[in-house]
Amino acid sequence: MIARLLLQSTITTAGMGALLFASAGTLRWPSAWIFLVTCALLGPLCGWWLYRIDPALLAERLRPVLQKDQPTADKVFMSVLVAAMLLWLALIGLDQRMQSFDMPVVLQAAGFALFLLSTLFTLRVFRENSFAAPVVKLQAERAQHVVSTGPYAHVRHPMYGGMVVFYAGVPLLLGSWRGLLMVPIFVVLFAIRIGIEERILREGLPGYVDYTERVRYRLLPGVW
Repeated sequence: MIARLLLQSTITTAGMGALLFASAGTLRWPSAWIFLVTCALLGPLCGWWLYRIDPALLAERLRPVLQKDQPTADKVFMSVLVAAMLLWLALIGLDQRMQSFDMPVVLQAAGFALFLLSTLFTLRVFRENSFAAPVVKLQAERAQHVVSTGPYAHVRHPMYGGMVVFYAGVPLLLGSWRGLLMVPIFVVLFAIRIGIEERILREGLPGYVDYTERVRYRLLPGVW
């Protein structure tokens, strides 16, 4: 499993780097190197941590984003999300190529902090919820049950909040206003994904309907 983790982490980081530098038309991009080196370090380190505390969840997280027992709506969603991510990275690279807008260094530093914060928050979610698979599905073989502790005591889908922070932090770090403008698109996509997930959980996970009555908010406390 560790070998697969290292391979997937390497491929993902190399793929992001190739797209960023190809669209930017240069390798002289210090903030991109900071981002990629951090990803190259955090991927294996976070994976090793998850392997130590919850190897079953790591195994789930290493599975493909398109699976046989996955609802069709979620397969469509994942395809759209991957396309949006590729477009997002390409736009960030094009911003660097055109250098039409300057990003203040203090905002780039804030973006790096948000990037790290999103990683820490995601790990917190993983520690609380052993069923946080990358796809929407019921995990009866793992005795899936409702998780209502930690972040799940406040919102029903906290991981998506961490992902929004990631998609906001990275373009700030990389100095891309166009990448930042895509954040609302990701918020809409995650709202759609939450709808898909809620339908499956309400229909098939015992106790989930009662949980939704106790925890009213899906993504942001006091808002939605």
